[in-house]
Amino acid sequence: MNRNVLYALGAAGLFGASTPFAKLLTGDMPAVLLAGLLYLGSGFGLTVVRFVRDGGFKPSGLRSNEWPWFLGAVFFGGILGPVALMLGLKSTSGATASLLLNLEAVLTAVIAWFVFKENADRRIVLGMLAIVAGGIALSWQGNSASQVSLSGPALVALACLCWAIDNNLTRKVSASDALFIAGIKGLIAGAVNTLLALAMSATLPDFSTVSATMVVGLLGYGVSLVLFVLALRGLGTARTGAYFSTAPFIGAAVALIVFAEATSVAFWIAAALMALGVWLHLTEHHAHEHVHQELEHEHEHSHDEHHQHTHGFGWSGSGKHSHLHKHLVMTHSHPHYPDIHHRHGH
Repeated sequence: MNRNVLYALGAAGLFGASTPFAKLLTGDMPAVLLAGLLYLGSGFGLTVVRFVRDGGFKPSGLRSNEWPWFLGAVFFGGILGPVALMLGLKSTSGATASLLLNLEAVLTAVIAWFVFKENADRRIVLGMLAIVAGGIALSWQGNSASQVSLSGPALVALACLCWAIDNNLTRKVSASDALFIAGIKGLIAGAVNTLLALAMSATLPDFSTVSATMVVGLLGYGVSLVLFVLALRGLGTARTGAYFSTAPFIGAAVALIVFAEATSVAFWIAAALMALGVWLHLTEHHAHEHVHQELEHEHEHSHDEHHQHTHGFGWSGSGKHSHLHKHLVMTHSHPHYPDIHHRHGH
């Protein structure tokens, strides 16, 4: 299996499993504080890992024109999205919220197709329609007793929209250091939300709860985001979102098996529709003759059919390395995704 697919599925697994555990924590602290601590756990943990990996401080490598994309991703994905999710989880079961999070993949793809002009194959579109149908089924659970029961799923859907915007903005900087992107995003988003919560008179819970929350954040938001950025680099936005749509099924399995949550007929109908959508995504194949325009950028790479440049420095001739390099114009045909080297029109 393509390693970029494994990155996407790994990101999905960690994030999906974190949702039911975050649901457990919503009763112990305000939603804004919970979102802040989750991202602080991600930011602190990944920053330490990056510091150890590099043997000290290392510049980000982001170019000046990439910072607006990155800061926009932090705002939507790190500040607005988590708060909306935590508020939504207060009146939505963990299993239902986990499945509803599939809407993130749909919204991610729609933005990628219509705003950033990423190609859309029929199989991917059909899969997205199946996922949308599953989301609609989740909203018809026969419980209209209160406005709260409707606001919960709506807030989870808002979180999905925020993360969809985040995914597309992060795609613009996905060639940069994934640890830096995820770590700084966690620190900024975590600090903003935590300070906001404290300004709203929230109080920190006991040490064990804070620690548990930050561990969940490190794994479910931090490590997951690192893997997601690596997948964006190799698969493009819509397809990474499609693979990531397996996350709700993992979250639902955790909620059902570990926490013994109750389900309805609508839940299983939604699960079947979303499973069909994910299957269509996972079995998609894309190949045609295409032209690579001249491109200069920097990212970790090995010398494959797309990297045949020379070096102005000593290099062993094998293994991965990172430096600024130029791609010359080339025409060929092979199976590919809209990764950082295949963002051509169709």
